[in-house]
Amino acid sequence: MKQTLLEELHLSLTADAPFISPKFFYDDIGSHLFDVITLLEEYYPTRTEQWIMDAHRAAIAQAVGDCDVLLDLGAGNCAKASQLFNSIQPKQYRALDISKEYLEAAVADLQKKYPQIDMCAEAIDLSLPLAFPDIAERRKIFFFPGSSIGNYDPKKADQFFANLAQECHGNGGLLIGVDLVKDRETLHLAYNDPLGVTASFNLNILLNVNRITGSNFNLQDWEHVAFFNESQSRIEMHLRARSDVEVHLPNDGSKGHAIQFKAGDLIHTENSYKYTQEGFTEKLRQAGFDNIQTWTDPKKHFLVCFANAK
Repeated sequence: MKQTLLEELHLSLTADAPFISPKFFYDDIGSHLFDVITLLEEYYPTRTEQWIMDAHRAAIAQAVGDCDVLLDLGAGNCAKASQLFNSIQPKQYRALDISKEYLEAAVADLQKKYPQIDMCAEAIDLSLPLAFPDIAERRKIFFFPGSSIGNYDPKKADQFFANLAQECHGNGGLLIGVDLVKDRETLHLAYNDPLGVTASFNLNILLNVNRITGSNFNLQDWEHVAFFNESQSRIEMHLRARSDVEVHLPNDGSKGHAIQFKAGDLIHTENSYKYTQEGFTEKLRQAGFDNIQTWTDPKKHFLVCFANAK
């Protein structure tokens, strides 16, 4: 039986170590806040990835080859994928993300600029297995930019890659961006910007939980915390209770559940794993990809890969 979003949130928030899946960041407000984050000076991944894509545009297009369908995983405002249209020239574009309204508006705008490309927006949960039986025989290129793969723990990332390789049916590939291990100060500032945009993005997840579940989280009771966990090679984002607080979480029309948080208690909202180039390409090989080509920036802060499915 398929688990509802309400059931998923109830289980995660009442776990011994409470957490909220990062997919719940991306309601309409959260999606717009993330767009602002990508413009911040401290947030290097977006501009560094874009530099790599621009500097190596011809080589990337040559590596990708023919593209029947470009599947944009976690498409957001579709801006990154649209910058590939002239070089890769996909026949069809599918924008996939969890925030349906935001996604449909972005695709509608994009369709006006590229009427020759067949486009559609599809609300999809990337944490679940993906299947595209209607285009099984077509050459599919999965596009997963922005180091979103960092949100997956290593085992989940392996399963995700294996799923994509299988869905290519030996005829397609994966174009992906991944954040690399670097100095602690650069990582810290990227997730603790002085303007507090990332803090607002993190706190907004509680408003989305309230909307979905009918809970009563108060943003003033919580603060943003982000740090680099060196032993796990990941940035961790949490929300920390400023004081003792009780949150009421309804559950499918029942009386629900009252959750007690003490001052200093954490709700884990996101991991962002950082990889080495060698370690990441090996993960792709183990999952069923080969002929991996890579491009990076002069500081080796970020990596773009294209891998063919076996």
